[in-house]
Amino acid sequence: MAGAVGGLISLPAWANGWTTETVRSSQQLLSSGQAELLAELVETIIPVTDTPGAKALNVHKFVQKMVADCYDKSTQENLQKGLDSLDGLAQKSYSKSFAAGDTAQRTALLTQLAKSTDTAQKDFYSLVKNLTIRGYMSSEYVMTNLTHYQFIPGHYYGCVPVQAKATSQPK
Repeated sequence: MAGAVGGLISLPAWANGWTTETVRSSQQLLSSGQAELLAELVETIIPVTDTPGAKALNVHKFVQKMVADCYDKSTQENLQKGLDSLDGLAQKSYSKSFAAGDTAQRTALLTQLAKSTDTAQKDFYSLVKNLTIRGYMSSEYVMTNLTHYQFIPGHYYGCVPVQAKATSQPK
């Protein structure tokens, strides 16, 4: 019991020292070119409309952190190989990189990945798409401005007069 109380007392001091640098992933999963390609990929999945797109909300960083910290080595390698194959597929199909393609070309490439008979390509696209949606829907902007998430539901009204209801007594 004393150990638990001591841990609870020291927890705020320990968590107070967290910064962006200390929380950052220790392993660098993607190269800078792959990270930029991932940013364009998530932007293609959820583009800018009257709300910010996935790239503006840094969903690509969320995807990279989730895969680096929460998925096994084979999934991490599938992400790296999938990004390389996506860029290669764009070069083969349109003679330009995925990032240089227009929206229709990008969408056509993603549709091709989704319908691919190659399970590695299909798994890559499914992973990125699912993590993009999860990252976007749990972003601060979406949670506060679109879904109106309340950290603590309900509201406490401290000064409200209490009125007694008239109840009938059973006879």
